[in-house]
Amino acid sequence: MQCFSFIKTMMTLFNFLIFLCGVALLAVGIWVSVDGSSFLKIFGPLSSSAMQFVNVGYFLIAAGAVLFALGFLGCYGAQTENKCALMMFFLILLIIFIAEVAAAVVALVYTTMAEHFLTLLVVPTIKKDYGSQKDFTQVWNTTMAGLKCCGFNNYTDFEGSPYFMKNHTFPPYCCLDDGNGTATEPCTKEKADDNIVQGCFNQLLYDIRTNAVTVGAVAAGIGGLELSAMIVSMYLYCNLK
Repeated sequence: MQCFSFIKTMMTLFNFLIFLCGVALLAVGIWVSVDGSSFLKIFGPLSSSAMQFVNVGYFLIAAGAVLFALGFLGCYGAQTENKCALMMFFLILLIIFIAEVAAAVVALVYTTMAEHFLTLLVVPTIKKDYGSQKDFTQVWNTTMAGLKCCGFNNYTDFEGSPYFMKNHTFPPYCCLDDGNGTATEPCTKEKADDNIVQGCFNQLLYDIRTNAVTVGAVAAGIGGLELSAMIVSMYLYCNLK
């Protein structure tokens, strides 16, 4: 009985933390969606390394909503000993766990396919919005400056963009000076051809692979927490009258 009470208390505390994380993610997601430029100014290049691939604001809102629901179901189910809430908590967490495993397998096995799919989504947006949409342009500029990269694939992604049509040059990040820094002179097609700067997608992949141990450890830690939460919720569910 004491063991059951201890596990129930720990389950409640754990899910209360998840609930608070959900509230925090919701708040940050709303902030990014409403005022993304101030978010970038505060957090710099790290905050923008993936913002050109997905709408981070909506992603954070969705993740926050899921954590909010999970935390509520876990706390409510443990405290009131409600088997329905505990089962819903277990099923949602199981779906998330399976989706994470599937996403990891797809990312590892089908990297080329993922790159092609993202190219179809991102490159047309660059050609349409870079140079005309302030926040979008700022995200890309911060990313290219932070990762030392150019475009999604290379400088050709900017051909036909509002920036290129107005200036008839490419962003300065697509050309390097003699000291391997960002060029201070206009980045023409000839200079961009001579200074091959890697695309941001490949650079991001390189950074992830370079830090594979850290990424793997974080992923394993998250997976372990999810498995532990599922085991504990099932234990409570099976031991409730």
